Amino acid sequence: MACFNIMAVAVNHRIKNATEVQNVLTKYGCIISVRLGLHEAGNVCSDSGIIILQLVGSREEINSFAEELNAIQGVQAKTIEICS
Repeated sequence: MACFNIMAVAVNHRIKNATEVQNVLTKYGCIISVRLGLHEAGNVCSDSGIIILQLVGSREEINSFAEELNAIQGVQAKTIEICS
C-alpha cells in the first residue's frame, strides 16, 4: 500500500515570519519531496499565504516538523496521510 504525507502550512505575517519559517523548512529539507508556495500577487503582495508540502519522512519526523512550525506565532501546520 502506497501512502502519501501532505502538509499544509498557513503563514500569516509572511514578511515577519519568513526567515523563521524558512529555517524550519531548511532543517527538515531532506524529508520534503515537493514544495508549493501560494499567496495573492499582482498589484498587492499579500502578507499571508499557504505552503503545500509532500513529505517522505517517518511519522515522528513529520510530527516534529509540524510542532516546530506551529510554535511560530502566525503559522499553522496540519498534516494528512492518504493511503491507497
